Amino acid sequence: MESTASSARLVGGNQVSLPLTTTTHRFAQVKRKGNFQPLSGTTINDLSIHHTNNNPHSSVSPPFVTRRKSQINPDIGVFELEEHDDSLPEVNEVQTGKSRPVDVKRELVMLSLPAIAGQAIDPLTLLMETAYIGRLGSVELGSAAVSMSIFNTISKLFNIPLLSVSTSFVAEDIAKVAAQDLAQEDMHSDRVPSQGLPERKQLSSVSTALVLAIGIGIFEALALSLASGPFLRLMGVQSTSEMFIPARQFLVLRALGAPAYVVSLALQGIFRGFKDTKTPVYCLGIGNFLAIFLFPLFIYQFKMGVAGAAISSVISQYTVTILMIMRLNKRVILLPPKMGSLKFGDYLKSGGFVLGRTLSVLMTMTVATSMAARQGAFGMAAHQICMQVWLAVSMLTDALASSGQALIASSASKRDFEGVKEVTTFVLKIGVVTGITLAIVLGMSFSSIAGLFSKDPEVLQIVRKGVLFVAATQPITALAFIFDGLHYGMSDFPYAAWSMMVVGGISSAFMLYAPAGMGLSGVWVGLSMFMGFRMVAGFGRLMWKKGPWWFMHTSDKRLA
Repeated sequence: MESTASSARLVGGNQVSLPLTTTTHRFAQVKRKGNFQPLSGTTINDLSIHHTNNNPHSSVSPPFVTRRKSQINPDIGVFELEEHDDSLPEVNEVQTGKSRPVDVKRELVMLSLPAIAGQAIDPLTLLMETAYIGRLGSVELGSAAVSMSIFNTISKLFNIPLLSVSTSFVAEDIAKVAAQDLAQEDMHSDRVPSQGLPERKQLSSVSTALVLAIGIGIFEALALSLASGPFLRLMGVQSTSEMFIPARQFLVLRALGAPAYVVSLALQGIFRGFKDTKTPVYCLGIGNFLAIFLFPLFIYQFKMGVAGAAISSVISQYTVTILMIMRLNKRVILLPPKMGSLKFGDYLKSGGFVLGRTLSVLMTMTVATSMAARQGAFGMAAHQICMQVWLAVSMLTDALASSGQALIASSASKRDFEGVKEVTTFVLKIGVVTGITLAIVLGMSFSSIAGLFSKDPEVLQIVRKGVLFVAATQPITALAFIFDGLHYGMSDFPYAAWSMMVVGGISSAFMLYAPAGMGLSGVWVGLSMFMGFRMVAGFGRLMWKKGPWWFMHTSDKRLA
């Protein structure tokens, strides 16, 4: 079906109407820049422009009309053409097939910097919380460590799939809205072109993510509160242990923040769908700064101990969530007009594989914490310090992985395989350099860092044995995270899930038996195996010529 629009242009000092159309009755081929000579017999009133696709291998034809500013010189009959696109960059790029990043390095850095800041805020705040609790004593630190592990295991079980799936679904909804707005503008050319979403829109993906997050958060809060005792015993903390009472108190109070925590992670996924990584950083920064201010106040000034730390975290989580909801409410309509418009089925289907993978990771980490708790209060406290430092620095590379995922998904959706190659090669190189740098920095400073979390000489003695685990595994951990991001970018969720189940099963089996003879070192060796096998599995998939990365093993020019 032919789509037309008219635009007044200056022709030899007179205004004439130049119909812009996608009709195949063309009189000249128009390129991005350059001149052309009209064919004989063509009149101004018949003038039409046909936009051609310069990619001979692309099967995608541009359905959107492009408005152009043109000046006709009547003396020589040559058109000077400048192209001006009114459409959204994302929509226009997808439709025309021009998807290769102009500067991969710059684009990756611009996406990574806010993501790195966002990934670093929560772990750094958790480090501060661990440091404040550690000054209370090894029993308090060990009890809080077990409770934190339970809270993270339960709350993140559904949060990570929800975050990943909501990012994709929101991005798709935004593209659909942009396409609809652009089509309306082409039909009514007198309207001012929109740049992005000009008004609050109803996006079913956003409403679905929020409804699911609220429901899951309430369920998690009830489960953590009512079953706190059984969860602690499952982790190896019996009712007779000196850690049981403070651990249970900490867990019940932290459970109150579960709804806010789940919703905040869903909101981060939604903002990623908007390609906005700055707003979450802004909100996380305010909320976590508040927590750092409240920790010493509630723990020491009000003499609430571990309970004060839990209350400070809950206040911080609700602050972050409220701020992000306020910002999101300016962009979209949060509540759905009817429940039938929600995409529960799509979320459950797409999140199934990610859920399986997340469950494997969490179960492996739970086994590690459980076996460490069996080493006593000193061993558990030392393990908590090592784990928090390791996770804090490792999550920085996870931000790099998520940025690579976004670029690869964009290029792969447009079959720009050369662009995928370029992004993959660059992000892996950066990952290696980042991992080595982190290993050197931690190797030189870890003993000093450990002193910030505990003054107990027995705890610090055990911590020093974990330097090799924390520092030396950084290059492996960096590549493991990046390979996850690469496979997510190619939508290779089944392999990501099944490979993680195998890797987690092997590592967990080792950690169940190794500590009996190796002590806490057996747990750390098992975690090192876990990250090493993840890296190997990721690299193996990349080298598999019959898998989704087949184009990495060919130099066919048709990939360009």
